[in-house]
Amino acid sequence: MKELRIKEARLQFAVGDITAQDTDAVVNAANSRLAPGGGVAGAIHRAAGEGLWEECSTLGGCRTGEAKITGGHRLPNRYVIHTVGPVYSGSPDDPKLLRSCYLSSLKVADDHGVKSIAFPALSTGIFGYPVRDAARVAILALKDYLSGDTGIELVRMVLYDQQSYDAHVEVLETLEREGKLA
Repeated sequence: MKELRIKEARLQFAVGDITAQDTDAVVNAANSRLAPGGGVAGAIHRAAGEGLWEECSTLGGCRTGEAKITGGHRLPNRYVIHTVGPVYSGSPDDPKLLRSCYLSSLKVADDHGVKSIAFPALSTGIFGYPVRDAARVAILALKDYLSGDTGIELVRMVLYDQQSYDAHVEVLETLEREGKLA
């Protein structure tokens, strides 16, 4: 596990299962209907049980770049924060929307007193965002948010496999060399 301190908070990178994190909240890489699907959303809905979909179905969906919160149901987490990442198109809007996912999720977490939160690598699965590009957007967004006024003490990026973990750590080390994380 790689860890970086940003003011009072810790930013961690780990390979693991997003549904088995010991954090107050986990982030769901959701679709716009907040419905069960494949990938992270499917895993979270399966682990949380049907109550999660019942609650999600009352929220009226979610737009790309925004975030909504529900209870954790049968997950070990108090909350699930749902955010809809961009489907990668190569457009200049892609990084803006992806950054908004991270910032919106953290704002919702802060608004609900969340002290620890686990994120997957948003938009890098079926939505096709290149992992290194997505990692750069994620790390800079997380650093910017944690550098401000927040009660969040721990953000953990939970990567699906070693390849994704290695890509995130390489991007982190590059950003450190460039002085972008100081």
